[in-house]
Amino acid sequence: MKISLGPLQYFWPRERTLAFYREAIHWPLDVVYLGETVCSKRRELRTADWLALAEELAASGKQIVLSTLALIEAESELGVLDRQVSHGGFWIEANDLSAVQLCREKGRPFVAGPSLNVYNHRALAMLAEDGMRRWVPGVEQGRTLIGELKQAFVAAGGAMPELEVTAWGRLPLSYSARCFTARALDVPKDQCGFRCIDHPDGMPLATREGRPFLRINGISVQGEETTDLGPELPELRALGVDILRLYPQAEGMEAVVRHFDEARTSASVPPRLGQRNGYWHGEPGMRMQA
Repeated sequence: MKISLGPLQYFWPRERTLAFYREAIHWPLDVVYLGETVCSKRRELRTADWLALAEELAASGKQIVLSTLALIEAESELGVLDRQVSHGGFWIEANDLSAVQLCREKGRPFVAGPSLNVYNHRALAMLAEDGMRRWVPGVEQGRTLIGELKQAFVAAGGAMPELEVTAWGRLPLSYSARCFTARALDVPKDQCGFRCIDHPDGMPLATREGRPFLRINGISVQGEETTDLGPELPELRALGVDILRLYPQAEGMEAVVRHFDEARTSASVPPRLGQRNGYWHGEPGMRMQA
């Protein structure tokens, strides 16, 4: 079982981002995803910078994948996508069907990202025909649905691509053309001042009773809980999961990676460092507890 470092969901300063990945290359990771997936206005690192970083990190022997936006709205964003796909040196994580189409046209292998909304084996087969080599199910898809899709896909004669499941991190629950961070701060989206950079793990949102509820992250809304599927590793192995995805966080990420690295080679079940993911068990994602 491999470990991947998922794409950075937050907006960090340039030097902090570069330093993070240059440290991460020494961690026990097998796959590293690079690129902006949330908002095209986050330009501390431009496309050329991401490509240069990808080439630098590829020398470590780890697989580098270029991640694309989950919501493409403008011609300029399609131009960035075309540059990523046309580079040709790395797999693409397609988080929007525009990326799938470009990869198909240019014959590039791609990872079907969690925002593609694949809910049946026919959609999975269509993506496989287009060049999909790896599938990352949506964050709300649990073990039962994933197992059913995999079984139906194989029964229809398909060769199952690699299966990558989000095992750590705050789950992106939605994307919107509206910027929630700008709205929360009562500023126009086009004059946001890049306020996301002030919230390296997203902006906390509480209920009226003051209970932690969600994280606002630009055009994305995340769950407050940090999902941890470490204790479910036996179920993940039984399901045939090939890769565990760990989403970056501002502090303590190396310890998280090393925790999962030890767990994947251990016969014992690791303790839970984060929170239980109800989605995985076919339940509400956030389980209210007394």
